Amino acid sequence: MRNRDIENWNAEDVDAWENGGKEIARRNLVWSVFAEHVGFSVWSIWSVMVLFMPTDVFHIDPAGKFFLGAVPTLVGGVLRIPYTVATAKFGGRNWTIVSATALVIPALLALYFINQPGTSYTTFLIVAAFAGLGGGNFASSMANINVFYPQRLKGWALGLNAGGGNLGVPVIQLIGLAVIAVLGSSSGNASAVCLVYLVLIVIAATGAALRMDNVRNQKADLSYMVTALKVPQAWAIAFLYIGTFGSFIGYSFAFGQVLQISFKAGGATAAAAALHAAQIAFIGPLLGSLARPYGGKWADRFGGSRVALWSFVAMMAATVVVATASTVADGNKHVPSGGVMVALVIGFIALFVVSGIGNGAVTKIIPSVFDAKSKSLQATPAVQAAWSQNTSGALIGFVGAIGALGGVAINLMLRSSYAATHSATRAFWVFMVFYVLCAVVAWAVFLRRPHPSSSMPSPAPVTAPAHV
Repeated sequence: MRNRDIENWNAEDVDAWENGGKEIARRNLVWSVFAEHVGFSVWSIWSVMVLFMPTDVFHIDPAGKFFLGAVPTLVGGVLRIPYTVATAKFGGRNWTIVSATALVIPALLALYFINQPGTSYTTFLIVAAFAGLGGGNFASSMANINVFYPQRLKGWALGLNAGGGNLGVPVIQLIGLAVIAVLGSSSGNASAVCLVYLVLIVIAATGAALRMDNVRNQKADLSYMVTALKVPQAWAIAFLYIGTFGSFIGYSFAFGQVLQISFKAGGATAAAAALHAAQIAFIGPLLGSLARPYGGKWADRFGGSRVALWSFVAMMAATVVVATASTVADGNKHVPSGGVMVALVIGFIALFVVSGIGNGAVTKIIPSVFDAKSKSLQATPAVQAAWSQNTSGALIGFVGAIGALGGVAINLMLRSSYAATHSATRAFWVFMVFYVLCAVVAWAVFLRRPHPSSSMPSPAPVTAPAHV
């Protein structure tokens, strides 16, 4: 039995890193990714469950289903703030065990209520809210891995951690597709999806218990979050995170429903529309998740702000494609022809890929900004490094929460657009305007000035170093 606690961890110590440190970091990264992966799947479980909920049986219209997807996104976003400090207080290993085990609750609730078609819509909203427990896992996982890796490798490590977690979205959608293809889209068959995740939850908690470690010199209490938010760039980062991660998670919940509505408008039966939507919906989240580590890697090489700016430019172009295709479909009584449907799908998939790249880049900006700011502290290099690590870890949780709220906004905007016009076109044009604003912020805050700290007050007066 090895000791699960590491009393003093310094990822910047090159000798210690090369003599066993990187193996320890890698082992913790692997199980952190797996636990976060399962958390993301549970967080997005209702994006799959709604494919098994025909309107004539559950009496929930498309607008109601979009709101059903928004609720766990909202809860998960709020939980990210307390989850950020949980690994510092309880230890990364200990908290991963607890947070993974807690996922049993939403999995069991989904298993039971998907087989109760007469359940009220309010009850379904409450049940979906519990899936938000899976969304909180991202913040604790990212804060923990931020501690294990040195500054020169953070972009790749955090991108890999987040990307591996994001893969939970397409994986559960693939499992849903397999169930629909083999068993059919009746609500009872959705139980198979829930049962698979109950097994994976046990594996995640067990793996964390056996293979992860607690770093005892990790500090990330809420006072560090307050300190981080005194840096003006922190708010710009949070805004950019809405545009990248908010887009990814919002579209992940909504893409399948948009496809299902489009296929039904074209004359497909409810079962056929669900199958066709499931066959396509997973592709976007899958490619977006795989792209995210490369966004971090390119940010390590070219700078997070540059990669983020070009990502938003590409997202503008992809959104124009989607909005134009939707506009053409509106002119055909909301029925997308073959070519229009292809353009809609390609545009959406491009949005997933580029939002993943941009998300990896924005994540890299966080430790870079605080590493630069730490140099102005009148303190030893060790204290500067600890301040940078603790404030950046705290901010990761905050921007993760804000970014998740962007996913809520996407679902609510789509719900409003469908309710008012029976089309998503209005929502798509709103998203395009927002990406223009994101590009302007990325350029004005991080690229227009030669150095990220040139416009920020020095953090030296704050009391954060006393916590180190």
